Amino acid sequence: RAQESYYMLIQRFAKLFFGCLAAVTSGMMYAVYLSTYHERKFWFSSRQELEREITFQGDSAIYYSFYKELLKAPSFERGVYELTHNNKTVSLKTINAVQQMTLYPELIASVLYQASGSEEVIEPVYFYIGIVFGLQGIYVTALFVTSWVMSGTWLAGMLTVAWFIINRTDTTRIDYSIPSRENWALPYFACQVAALTGYLKKTLNCSAEKFCYLLVSASTYTFMMMWEYSHYLLFVQAVSLFLLDSFALAQTEKVHEVYKIYLFSLFLGYLLQFENSALLVSPLLSLIAALMLSKCLQMNMKKGTFMSRLLKIMYIYLVLTITVTLNFLLKMFVPHKENEHLLKFIEVKLGLNTTKNFTMNWLLCQESLQAPSQDFFLRLTQSSLLPFYILVLIICLFSVTQVIFRRICGEPLKETVKLEDGRIGERPEIVYHVIHTILLGCLAMCLEGMKYLWTPYVCMLAAFGVCSPELWMTLFKWLRLKAVTVHNPFLLTFPTIIGFSLWKEFFPRIMSELSELQEFYDPDTVELMTWIKRQAPVAAVFAGSPQLMGVIKLCTGWMVSSLPLYNDDDLLKRNENIYQIYSKRSAEDIYKILTSYKANFLVIEDSICNEVGPVRGCRVKDLLDIANGHVVCEEGDSYADSKYGRFCHEIKMNYSPYVNYFTRVYWNRSYFVYKINTVISFQS
Repeated sequence: RAQESYYMLIQRFAKLFFGCLAAVTSGMMYAVYLSTYHERKFWFSSRQELEREITFQGDSAIYYSFYKELLKAPSFERGVYELTHNNKTVSLKTINAVQQMTLYPELIASVLYQASGSEEVIEPVYFYIGIVFGLQGIYVTALFVTSWVMSGTWLAGMLTVAWFIINRTDTTRIDYSIPSRENWALPYFACQVAALTGYLKKTLNCSAEKFCYLLVSASTYTFMMMWEYSHYLLFVQAVSLFLLDSFALAQTEKVHEVYKIYLFSLFLGYLLQFENSALLVSPLLSLIAALMLSKCLQMNMKKGTFMSRLLKIMYIYLVLTITVTLNFLLKMFVPHKENEHLLKFIEVKLGLNTTKNFTMNWLLCQESLQAPSQDFFLRLTQSSLLPFYILVLIICLFSVTQVIFRRICGEPLKETVKLEDGRIGERPEIVYHVIHTILLGCLAMCLEGMKYLWTPYVCMLAAFGVCSPELWMTLFKWLRLKAVTVHNPFLLTFPTIIGFSLWKEFFPRIMSELSELQEFYDPDTVELMTWIKRQAPVAAVFAGSPQLMGVIKLCTGWMVSSLPLYNDDDLLKRNENIYQIYSKRSAEDIYKILTSYKANFLVIEDSICNEVGPVRGCRVKDLLDIANGHVVCEEGDSYADSKYGRFCHEIKMNYSPYVNYFTRVYWNRSYFVYKINTVISFQS
């Protein structure tokens, strides 16, 4: 027996060692893959600094520009002060950039860059994107570990990584926006989910439970500091845990410990994020407070009676009611700057209201805020991910439903669930993931941008199910196949066949992506930035589309009149006003708008002025015409209702009154730059 236990110990150690090695290797290989793909796509190493910076578009350009400013500051303390009292980015506006734009990733990256002595070894841009790619490697490793913990085999982790990489266009936004907040934050959330999965397991020793608890605590707080919308995602997770606890499918003590972690993270985040009132009015805090208030009622219930089970249903209703009421009261009494346009957007999205507001309609036209296309489901089906996910989800959901029904009937949960029992729905970590993936899936079905939160966990859940002997045993028991048992050969064979078929079909495509050189070259933008740096006065303020202003701020350092940020009402209003350069407004109106923001130069983009959009009514000029009442739509016909031509067209004609207000100083194929006259010269 001693020899047998020794061999079992060696076998467990070998399994753990090779599993950890596979998890870490998968993460490292994915990070290297992203780095190689990025180099091939942009020819990054062979570009000049200006050409490299142009690859950061929109809000990404703003985030990286502040990282640059931190490195240029005489000291870290001075750099942080200048960011928290920033009056050199947006004209006539002093902003706390750290709070408003959640710049904690840039603060950490700049500290690491200077403290590690990397100045003499690596350029700042490589250090920055290297951290982001490294975090993506941690993201993949965390998903690997989650599926491994759930299934008991690291083969599930390998299959998770394979599906994640194959469906990369739907699992991550790293290709489009490297510095975006979600690319910094979601790896920490994946670590939190992995630790929470282990923490919820019934068969967990004391040391492992403490480790998981500490990891959940650290990753929850870090996630909250990295992304301004993190508390909404944690709210979805909290709802999953609440439902898990309400049906008595998990240890109540563990669930309430996680609630305490949320509360502590919100409190600490509120203090360290400059008393961020958005955290006080967040639905997460309201839900936790409601649960604390309702806990007394639940404790006083008589357990085991039919009335107590009926009261549990009322308890769910009570918690939800208190949550909504508390959130409403908090928003009434706590001063906050939560975006009102978010609620209006939801109303319009659900068809409860209509609007002619430019900003609202512009948001509704964004691809990420529309329902997912058929191509999305087609891609997931072609990689075999969606069919396996649906199969696994149905089996788990039916098993969970059976367990809930048994609980309602008064049958207690088994302390230890054996493989032969075929009751996968009694494992709390499985039930949590089923509820969580359904909630995230509902959000993804409404907004395509939410697929980047949902699809990674689709990969993980599908891989877990395929490799889980308990899931197959549950299915076989339903089919009354009593003679069938799930052994290691079956567990190894089925995932191996799937993995081999995926490798045969998709591996050549992935390698061709890495071998194919893609040319990213934007000479017009390079010429524009070069002209600004050489010819424009240092104190000049530029006006134009918010996306271009972000690039100008990064590449030149000049002050701008607007930014591509959508969490501030004043900036949203600025964006709408400056977009009027593409509307049918008079030269005098545009001049008054631009001078009100102290703008000295105006940049007209041909791509917006002559835009030919695929969706009718979603072009910037169409949205402006609707907002300004310059287009009346009746039965599909449009009627112009403005005595002025489109400003961006008319200004190029160089005739009065446009030349009285604006003087063209530079142009190329894509951009026209006009100096805004300080003294109006009236010409005939």
